[in-house]
Amino acid sequence: MFREPGFPMERSTAVSEWINHGERMVYENRWVRVAMADVELPDGRHLDHTVIRLRPVAVAAVVNDANEVLLLWRHRFITGAWGWELPSGGTGEGEDPAAAAAREFEEETGWRPGAMRLLMAVDPMPGISTSHHRIYWAEGAERVSEPRDAFESAGREWMPLTRVPELVLRGEIRSANTAAALLMLHQMRGPK
Repeated sequence: MFREPGFPMERSTAVSEWINHGERMVYENRWVRVAMADVELPDGRHLDHTVIRLRPVAVAAVVNDANEVLLLWRHRFITGAWGWELPSGGTGEGEDPAAAAAREFEEETGWRPGAMRLLMAVDPMPGISTSHHRIYWAEGAERVSEPRDAFESAGREWMPLTRVPELVLRGEIRSANTAAALLMLHQMRGPK
């Protein structure tokens, strides 16, 4: 359906909404739940659809006075790729997402961030997963220790925000939440 710019999409169940009539659990552990959903399509047909349910994720971006962001250089064995990422991790049951983002940042970098502010919330794979990422940012951090979770990355570097578009284009930033957050910060803060 084509939409003119500036006009909201009409919400019509008959045209576009898929209906979940129930799920059966296929696999579950403390990190992930995989289910098969009985989904009814708008035309009345039913299909089995995989649903991956994950804990919410808290992500931290910290920018210093030089307009640099602290990034982790990580290898992801699942994709077999190296890339720059923001520190992140699952939000514990009942844990404040901003506190979780600050905790993950300190554990993975050894730096304690300033006050965390919500930058954005994204759902990287809404067609199959409930993975919800809340991305927070802070201006400045204080070095307090060596990283407790040093195994999380091969290194950490303060990267100029001006380099973000180039790193995304070269494939050195592959993580969807990192790319979205850094491109937003690059836009918001501009070159200094």
